[in-house]
Amino acid sequence: MGRQHQNIVVQVTKNFENIELSLPKLKKLVRTICNRFGILRVTVGVVIVDNEQIRKINKEFLNRRRTSDCLSFDLSDSRPPPLLLRKKLRGSPRLFELVVNGEMAVKEASLRGHSGEAELALYVTHGLLHNIGFDDSTKKKATKMHDTEDEILQQLGYGLVYKRSVKSRIYNCRLSSTDRKSEIGNRKSR
Repeated sequence: MGRQHQNIVVQVTKNFENIELSLPKLKKLVRTICNRFGILRVTVGVVIVDNEQIRKINKEFLNRRRTSDCLSFDLSDSRPPPLLLRKKLRGSPRLFELVVNGEMAVKEASLRGHSGEAELALYVTHGLLHNIGFDDSTKKKATKMHDTEDEILQQLGYGLVYKRSVKSRIYNCRLSSTDRKSEIGNRKSR
């Protein structure tokens, strides 16, 4: 293990068993993202759950009564400054928790023509980028975030995942139910 990865600890808990994935490859994904953005002292917990479990967590912590692809939590003692100032704070320890929906990943992957592992890697990447400071609240920011996701996933051998042609796509952990219905309607009309 390289020196830059020594202080990037990745812990994976698999509470959803019906997905094939390589834990070393998933850990490499997390370490690569953290290293790329200068997060060199961090513990990242990744919990893979099903629809019911993520719905409960979503309700408990965000007061939302729906399922989601990913939930990300920055449990660090202090919030970091914006990305541009982080280089000066590379030594500050961080603690991230990612909850990703394995059941949704399997379903979406079969609809989109790639592996469940690749779809789950997208959810992990998306959640981790939120913790690092990426935002998808506007079209411009979302485009930048999704381009970064696909760039990382392609570099690590998962292929083009987010922008792959869509048969049915319910992906976007920040869409309201109204926006989601509109997005689904727009995709059906294409």
